[in-house]
This record gives sequence, C-alpha cells and structure tokens, in this order.
Amino acid sequence: MIKQGINPYQQASFSLKNRLARVFWGVIYLLFFRFSPRPLHGYRAFILKLFGAKLGKDCHVYPTAKIWAPWNLEMDDNAGLASEVICYNMAKIKIGKKAVVSQGSHLCTGTHDYTDPNFQLYALPIKIGEQAWLCTECFISPGVKIGDGAVIGARSVVTKDIPEWMVCAGMPAKPIKQRVIKDNE
Repeated sequence: MIKQGINPYQQASFSLKNRLARVFWGVIYLLFFRFSPRPLHGYRAFILKLFGAKLGKDCHVYPTAKIWAPWNLEMDDNAGLASEVICYNMAKIKIGKKAVVSQGSHLCTGTHDYTDPNFQLYALPIKIGEQAWLCTECFISPGVKIGDGAVIGARSVVTKDIPEWMVCAGMPAKPIKQRVIKDNE
C-alpha cells in the first residue's frame, strides 16, 4: 500500500552535489584510473586522495577495481583492493592495515527497505579488520564487520559479522576453524 500524498519518484536518494561528484569521478576513472598500468599504485592512490579517499602508506588499488565513491573509502597501510573488486560504497568502507580484498569480490554498503512501499534505499558501513583476507569473488553485505585476521573463503556470502582470526566460508559464511599464523623459523 502506497501512502497517500507521497510520490515515490520525488524522493531522490542522493543530493545533486553527490550525483555530480560521481559523474565527475566516473569521467576521471575512465580517463586516468581504469587504464593506468598495473604497477602504478601510487598514481592511483593520488587520484583517489584527490577525490577524498583516506589511504595509508603503500596501499595497492588495481586499475580495474570499481570504486563508487572514493570519498567513502578508507584504507590503512598496506591494504589492497585487487582487480575487478566492486566497492559499492554509498556508506563508508574501512579496510584495515595489511588487509586484502581479492579479485572479483563485492563490498556492498547499499540495500533497500523491502517493507517500505517506496522501497527506500539505505546504506550501512562495512569494516574489514587488520590482516583480514577476503578471497576471490566473495560478497560482503551492508553493515558487516570482518574481524582482524579473519579469512573469508572464495565465493562466500557474508551477511553477519565475522569474528577475529577465524577462517569462514559458505553461503552464508560461517566460522570453520581458527586461523593460526605459522612461526617463521
């Protein structure tokens, strides 16, 4: 049932300023970011910082990573976004120190309220802890926190928070075993 007097087409989810910034980012992404040589991580970091991203030292963002809104991206030192990662960051995405998001993974902060007659769009932040590893083609849902040192198996779907130092996999992802780092002897 649609509420009387409300036109669902009148309520824009994003301001005109936000939409224009994304158009400008899209042009810069296509012309200067997307086709840059793979080893030029510093160059791409510079472009992302120009658009408001907060990046630590030696972050690796590959040229085919798709970042919806750089101003909503924060990466600590030595964090990485691999090839073909989709960073749909309508809300903030924070990636901890030495965390790796592997190729083809999808970090999705946006969803819709399916109980609302207007199917209202809303966004929740994602946080990926230090030394976490999101393996190939996993999906991270809005509002999820991945604990420090956690490993998310390939093609897993994460719908709830993941504890620290656990290997998790599946659809939905569930803890399988403790992650233990070997001693270097």
